[in-house]
Amino acid sequence: MSRLEHARSFRDLIVYQKARRVAKNVFELTKGFPKEEKYSLTDQVRRSSRSVGAQLAEAWAKRRYEKHFVSKLTDADGEQQETQHWVECAHDCGYLTQQQMNEILTHLSGIGRMLSSMMQKSSSFCAQDNTMVREDRAEYFLSSN
Repeated sequence: MSRLEHARSFRDLIVYQKARRVAKNVFELTKGFPKEEKYSLTDQVRRSSRSVGAQLAEAWAKRRYEKHFVSKLTDADGEQQETQHWVECAHDCGYLTQQQMNEILTHLSGIGRMLSSMMQKSSSFCAQDNTMVREDRAEYFLSSN
């Protein structure tokens, strides 16, 4: 029995849910960034924070190929680390308080630990046979009666 039987979609993964919350938090905080940062820092940090969840969704779709699954998780981890960099830059520029920066970095570090754990335990995510669909009963052809 798999430990992840309850996860029917990437949306069920706690790490995905955390990534979505961080991305939303980053979006809200960046609303207060100066207008001249719109196409640079604001755009960069928003993109990288949103990409964490997107990479997790792609990883989920590729779990039948363990190496691809791990590769996409690695990409997600890279995006969360890039977000950390941009958050630190925003703090350096005075756009985020120490508390705001620390809060986001704490959440991102937690996501990074979860991703690392998923990579180490990738076989438990990829062990099931994802090539088959099990259905109780399916009627694809209607009788003409």
